[in-house]
Amino acid sequence: MVVGLGRFGGAVARTLENMGHEVLGADTDPALVQEFAADLTQVVEADCTDTKTLESLGAKDFDSAVVAIGTDIEASLLTVLALADIGIANIWAKATNDNHARILERTGARHVVFPEQRMGERVAHLLNERLRDFIAFDTEYAIAKLSAPEPIVGVPLLTSDCRKRFDVTIVGVKREGEDFIHAVPDTIIFPDDELVVSGRIRDIERFSAL
Repeated sequence: MVVGLGRFGGAVARTLENMGHEVLGADTDPALVQEFAADLTQVVEADCTDTKTLESLGAKDFDSAVVAIGTDIEASLLTVLALADIGIANIWAKATNDNHARILERTGARHVVFPEQRMGERVAHLLNERLRDFIAFDTEYAIAKLSAPEPIVGVPLLTSDCRKRFDVTIVGVKREGEDFIHAVPDTIIFPDDELVVSGRIRDIERFSAL
């Protein structure tokens, strides 16, 4: 179940549906309900801050719920509380700030996300033009896709010894016209290869700039 079909909630709902899940979408905006009517298993115009409304919608039949209400903090909190009250344990909720996040967790949200903040951080790292994609796991570690740095081109990974010399681990290689391959010690890096690399954020950025 996804409550709130704005940009974040709508993307979550459509992706879940495309993955083969049955998705109940709910929003108080009739225009959004109409927009998603053909994309999701079921879409309803409803205020989900009340347990009786959720029960009438069959929300208890769902294992997980996503509360993607961002601007109306009161509605966000009340919806999480109502979902917890009817017994849904796996609740994901969108937060706008740290205080909002703390209250969501105390109200019953098992997972709290900051989509705008995460996207802002990701874009900031991608401004380094050698990084093609970037996902942070915490404040220090990440996995990134980047262009092969010149110092390791033309030699096997065993020879370049990236883990010891640069404090990063090359997980895989994507070569134009070929499938993704897992990196092994005898993998030779070509000039136009894209690498999937893991490590500390500062080390990945330093490595990408070589």
